[in-house]
Amino acid sequence: MIVEDFLISAAIAFILIFVASLAIYYIGKHSAPKTAISENEQAAYACGEKVTFQGLKINVSLYKYLIYFVIFDSSVLVLAFAAFAIGATNPLMLILYLGIILAAGVVLLDGGKD
Repeated sequence: MIVEDFLISAAIAFILIFVASLAIYYIGKHSAPKTAISENEQAAYACGEKVTFQGLKINVSLYKYLIYFVIFDSSVLVLAFAAFAIGATNPLMLILYLGIILAAGVVLLDGGKD
């Protein structure tokens, strides 16, 4: 009975917070003054000269290493916390788990191509 009351009150609180945030958003959107943005305000500023913006070119040649780092960094933390939480610190299982993560990362990045 206590759990049901808690779930009902949590659902009601969520709905009330959601409705209140929508009301604040709606009121703010319709009561804010509308401003007109001129062409000069939208133009890029570079020492007073009018220049054209060519776009931003980003080099993504090393993205694979970034993805590997993110995968292994987060998986090692999850693995360490899970192993210490259940008291299982078998090194063979930890290495096997990291090997499975490495294989999944290779398939993820290379698309499973031969």
